Amino acid sequence: MTVHRTRLHRSPRRVVAAAPTQDAANHPGRAARLVARLSSPRGDVPGWVLITLMTAGIVVALWAVASDQIVQIFENAMAPFLGGSL
Repeated sequence: MTVHRTRLHRSPRRVVAAAPTQDAANHPGRAARLVARLSSPRGDVPGWVLITLMTAGIVVALWAVASDQIVQIFENAMAPFLGGSL
C-alpha cells in the first residue's frame, strides 16, 4: 500500500532578476501571472496571522488602559433598550 504525504511547505520560488527598463507592455504574460497569483486561494498566511495578533494586542492594550470607560460606554448605550435597568 502506498501512502501519500501532503506537502506542508511551499515549493521553492524561482528568483528572476528583471532589468529596470522592462515593463508590462513588453511582457504581456507578466500581468496574467500577477492576476493568477493574486486570485490564488493560498493567500498570505503569515501576513494574516500577524494582522490578527496585532489586532488582538491592540484590543488587550485598550482594555487594560480604559476598561472602566469602555464598560460605562456600553452600559450607557444599552440603557435605552433595556429600560435603564443597567
